[in-house]
Amino acid sequence: MPASLQECREKILSNDYYDVIIDFPLNTVGLEELDLCYVNVDNLFNIIYVNRNTGFSPNDYLYSHRSLPKLYGLMQESGAAGTGTGNVGSAAPGASAPAGGSREPFDPNSLIVSGITQVQREPLKLDGSGCVIVVIDTGIDYTDAAFRNEDGSSRILAIWDQTIQTGQPPAGFFYGTEYTREDIDRALQSQEPYSVVPSRDTIGHGSAMAGVAAGSRLGNGLTYFGAAPGADIVVVKLKECKQYLRDFYLIPQGVPAYEETDIMLAVQYGDSFARTFLRPVIFCLGIGTNYGDHAGSSALSRYLDNIAVRRSRAVVVCGGNEGNADHHFQGSLKNGRQDAVEGQSVEVRVGEDAQGFLMEIWGNVPDVFTVSVRSPGGETIPAIRLGIRDVITYGFIYERTKITITGTLVEPASGEELVILRVQEPTPGIWTFRVEAAGEIHNGTFHLWLPITQFMNTFVYFLTPTPYITLTEPAMASDVISVSTYDASNNSFYIESGRGFTRTGAINPDFAAPGVNVSTIHGKQTGSSLAAAITAGAVAQFMQWAVVEENNQVVESREIKNYFVRGASRNFDEVYPNREWGYGRLNMVGTFDALIGV
Repeated sequence: MPASLQECREKILSNDYYDVIIDFPLNTVGLEELDLCYVNVDNLFNIIYVNRNTGFSPNDYLYSHRSLPKLYGLMQESGAAGTGTGNVGSAAPGASAPAGGSREPFDPNSLIVSGITQVQREPLKLDGSGCVIVVIDTGIDYTDAAFRNEDGSSRILAIWDQTIQTGQPPAGFFYGTEYTREDIDRALQSQEPYSVVPSRDTIGHGSAMAGVAAGSRLGNGLTYFGAAPGADIVVVKLKECKQYLRDFYLIPQGVPAYEETDIMLAVQYGDSFARTFLRPVIFCLGIGTNYGDHAGSSALSRYLDNIAVRRSRAVVVCGGNEGNADHHFQGSLKNGRQDAVEGQSVEVRVGEDAQGFLMEIWGNVPDVFTVSVRSPGGETIPAIRLGIRDVITYGFIYERTKITITGTLVEPASGEELVILRVQEPTPGIWTFRVEAAGEIHNGTFHLWLPITQFMNTFVYFLTPTPYITLTEPAMASDVISVSTYDASNNSFYIESGRGFTRTGAINPDFAAPGVNVSTIHGKQTGSSLAAAITAGAVAQFMQWAVVEENNQVVESREIKNYFVRGASRNFDEVYPNREWGYGRLNMVGTFDALIGV
């Protein structure tokens, strides 16, 4: 371990150091001789930051799926007042809106149809008091009235801004700056608050989520309020990913992209605010990715599952906005011996000036697949069967495109076959990827995923996609509360919402929550992240009743999920669970009715 906090901070932030995730004990013998830093995550994982020139092969790292941090994007689309993906407000981020000020007209319908406003009133009077909602996102506009008490003091317990390196990081961490409630209150009393606490939400996504989940009751509830206006708030502003990872994943500049490592450390930080049987913590994640096995085997998914089964904790994850993006293909080869097996061609349409994309192919044990490629100009890459750690790069004679293919017969976290194709500067037109069997076929099913929409600079999509198994990770984790999205104005399913189930057939999402034209502190917005925020506030209400008011102090995510499932609203013409709605629509009144046997 480096001798000083400053040395470790530099390695964590530097693009000259690879970030490596391992899920086994770290042998520290001899590590003092290497140029690295490591951080333990809850005695479950270790994150190593190692010099790229310290006896470490880039190919060994970049194509090790388990060790490579995945990148996550913001799961919000434009709304009535929005201006596009990732821009969640028409008001300027950082601008304070006083109680009773010039906000857009507040529409509480999303909270009403979810039963949230009803349980805020007598006799239950549940507003999340005594609970902590942890928002891991783009930060928060701490000056906004929606995050203050009536006396003007802050409702935010702490902000860990991973992007600011001038202050003291949280205890046990090596980078970023922590601002306590005392710091924030001092800033709010200053004529220039950002000179005291310089943390800003320049995008607005995190502020919108925090306001929906836990915004204060303003103007006697006529101006604004969130699902859990009595809850305390903890915020982590994620730092942007390192440039080498952005380059590897071929993500355009300027698009928000966040590292799995930073998110895991943010979760560990948020968990420090929990007091088992006394102060529950609810994690709210409005981020997602298409990288991974879509069965909850990623490091972040596994860590969230571990947190979710702890008493007085709950984890709420959005299902993403990829259901209508045409970024998932599911294929199936015929069963039988090798001479009876047919291949299947998968066509991908690529737009002009595409920077490139990473596409993953996942198979099922015990099948083995090969892949061949045909460019729009007719050049081909022959079918290849990859070994355990093969990496092969192909160039084309008449086209600028380069394709790097890597694969492993048994991907360590999932146990399944994985082939990754990294396509650089693809020629516009129709690309054909032909998947065939190597030997006998027993299951025959395989899946391909393209990156989430905002991670590509032009359209890239499958010509014959399926809208199912399009929940973004980590919504496939088994013990978290994962939600799809619907429109509360007419109870219709949001067409962009991710759909289930998981690649292995597990039941996700658990239920749907409103996420279309939801009133945020910056106007009406749409996206699956808002469905997660509403659900997180509802979970805080339930946690208040269960833990704080001592009705069921040992509750955690799995139990809360099933309470909510029992109380969900369902239509007579639907079969449940289903891939869109899970077990129905969030209904807090129904949840408490189920508790008393109504």
